[in-house]
Amino acid sequence: MHLLSKSYELADLAESQEFYHSRGWTDGLPIVPPTPEAVTACLEWVLMAPEHLIGVEPVRERPITAEKLAINAVMAGCLPMHFPAVVAAWTALLQPQFLLHGATASTGGCAIFVVLNGPVRKEIGAQSEFDVLGNSDRSTSVIGRAIRLGLINILNVSPGAIDRSTLGHPGKISYCLAEDEEGTAWSSLAKERGIPDQVSAVTVLAAGAPRQIMNEWTTVPEEILDTYAAEMRGNMLNYSIWAGNYALVIPKQHRDHLEAAGWSKADVAEYIHLKARVLRADWRNVGKAAVVREKGEQEYTALPTAQDLLVIAAGGPAGGFGAVIPPWLGTKSRAVSVAIGVCVDC
Repeated sequence: MHLLSKSYELADLAESQEFYHSRGWTDGLPIVPPTPEAVTACLEWVLMAPEHLIGVEPVRERPITAEKLAINAVMAGCLPMHFPAVVAAWTALLQPQFLLHGATASTGGCAIFVVLNGPVRKEIGAQSEFDVLGNSDRSTSVIGRAIRLGLINILNVSPGAIDRSTLGHPGKISYCLAEDEEGTAWSSLAKERGIPDQVSAVTVLAAGAPRQIMNEWTTVPEEILDTYAAEMRGNMLNYSIWAGNYALVIPKQHRDHLEAAGWSKADVAEYIHLKARVLRADWRNVGKAAVVREKGEQEYTALPTAQDLLVIAAGGPAGGFGAVIPPWLGTKSRAVSVAIGVCVDC
């Protein structure tokens, strides 16, 4: 296989680190040198030629090729078996409804949140319980990082260049989890979003940092979900009032109570849609009285519809914790789900 990218002869690993870092090709962490052999192995795993076009970034019209993604995947620490998820995630990012340029250039500082579903989770050893929003395992860490390195090196999404984040958040390094499909009776996120059973998939969302909640004093579904809804209302008041694809990461303790009461993901979404609402007048309580004006009685919902909530079963088995992951910019950027390695509804 003939690779098209420019190559460099470097003496050793130490020189490679300094060479890449000095050129702004890293996220500040050490990288794996993308040798031709390692890059070729990724491309052969997905049966793609180096010039294979994954898609075109729609604003700057920059082509994204398989070789460039493979280089950055290797740099992030990916093995060939991780690469199909990286390709699928980029396929999703390049859909117009995701608004990739806006999400990566905004001062709002969101990151690319990635959810893995289907058999691929087990094939690559992705974990779905302890520290699921941290460094839970190698696979989710390197897949999430591959997305960020690709943004930096292919689209110049570096701090101060395209990336104009005022603050950003740690999810910019890696923001990927695998859903705990075996630990729940609920349908997977992918199936809820139209991906057939037993098909591996990724879902991507331009997302703010996770907002952890805790309620271990009740087994009543409504009371558990009221805590999640309260955090969503807090985000609406303190960050953005606009509705969008919020995600709830619901660990096993809360999930067991909900499932025991017969609640499905759809039931959770319907309840949250009803409860996660604020009045514009509520802005007066958080220092934003100047924007209330005569619209104080206008109601805003966190979700355009109940179906816009991403309910994700993941997290450790104990503790009454959960997380709300807010969207970056309401309905201007939408979550996108793509099957891995197959074409659905083509």
